[in-house]
Amino acid sequence: MSRSVPKPLSGFPEFLPAQREVERQVIESLARTFELHGFANIETRAVEPLDQLLRKGDTSKEVYLLRRLHEESAEGHAGIGLHFDLTVPFARYVLENAGRLEFPFRRYQIQKVWRGERPQDGRFREFAQADIDIVGQGELGFHHDVEITRVMLRALTELADPTSIGLPGFTLQVNNRKLIQGFYLGLGLSADNGDVDETMRLIDKLDKMPAEKIRTLLMDEAGLSSEQADQCLALAGISTEDESFEEAVRALGVTHDLLDEGLAELAELMRACADLASDKVRIRAELKIARGLDYYTGTVFETRLDGFESMGSICSGGRYDSLASDGRTTYPGVGISLGLSRVLVPLVNKAGLTADRSVPSAVLVALADDGSRAASDAIADALRANGTPCEVAASAQKFGKQIRYAERRGIPFVWFTDRDGNHQVKDIRSGVQVDADPTSWTPPEMDLKPTIVGNDNQ
Repeated sequence: MSRSVPKPLSGFPEFLPAQREVERQVIESLARTFELHGFANIETRAVEPLDQLLRKGDTSKEVYLLRRLHEESAEGHAGIGLHFDLTVPFARYVLENAGRLEFPFRRYQIQKVWRGERPQDGRFREFAQADIDIVGQGELGFHHDVEITRVMLRALTELADPTSIGLPGFTLQVNNRKLIQGFYLGLGLSADNGDVDETMRLIDKLDKMPAEKIRTLLMDEAGLSSEQADQCLALAGISTEDESFEEAVRALGVTHDLLDEGLAELAELMRACADLASDKVRIRAELKIARGLDYYTGTVFETRLDGFESMGSICSGGRYDSLASDGRTTYPGVGISLGLSRVLVPLVNKAGLTADRSVPSAVLVALADDGSRAASDAIADALRANGTPCEVAASAQKFGKQIRYAERRGIPFVWFTDRDGNHQVKDIRSGVQVDADPTSWTPPEMDLKPTIVGNDNQ
């Protein structure tokens, strides 16, 4: 019988142990930052009813349906699908548990999602996201938009630290849908017949199509005049790292109350986040950003990673004032989502980001002979009691081979015990070997867990 090696499934990334350690430490860093700001952790189920998944935005092509192998229903499926983001299931979660939650409710969620799109650079069919949201009951002050922005900026800044993964520099691009919609209404476009939404959808494609092509589509598909199309493109071309965008918008000569509201909110956000900017962290008012999902109503975010701009946004989100409602009460919210896999997979595969060992073990307890395994196990337990991750050698090979076994796994220390019960521990990197007591010895703090290596900042 012929046997074949399984082939990887495109769009479903998997990490080796040392690479998974990078992901694990990133998740720990994100969780630590989110919890420092009072966000509670939740996890939602993997599936949602189709009517929930398809309720907002053009997502029908992205949803993976669930069906039994011998499905007998007329629809041919179970009426449920895998969630394609964490916002839609979170909205359902809020409605189901509103009576047991305290508002404003602050949550973070780090979980897998699934999208049925064509795999390409930075886009996968199964991937992890890290979301933070603040949801109110009836109302939610704009200061929460500022808070969400600052928290995610701090989380990304932590990851950019050389002692973490050394994330490359990045630009957080922000805009406000009120600004965009108010500008379009001031131009004479109508919100009732879809002109505003269609124009916004087309402008949002400027990163993928040339401006002249977008101009043609604005006239042919959205019904704009050539003057209106030019004004929309002029607005989309405004990009500043300070509040000067407001003056540039005013210079276009368009007025509307909603435009004024959007300008004021965006200016407040830029002012409030200015102190977090650095040589690696840039915050830019980018007035072409609209976001594709139609539940956004105010602030919108996108984030570009230096050197990986072709991947698109790694961290996106915004304000949604009516995503969750039970017919009596509306639960407005604001959130931002980091594409964890989108960031990590290229850094691991292209930049060589990894951990310096493939196991958590800091010590390998050597095995003198097969009869001494119980004694070696007791030594390992004593080390573990002090918080030192360790393992016992798999077999009683020559000590040289046991040391090489530790080297291949990246384990920095090997523990030896002679026939008289004397203990010594050897740092196999330096060759230094010293007497030690398994009940009290611990490795240096930097060796207690694997260290991330391979980023350019180390």
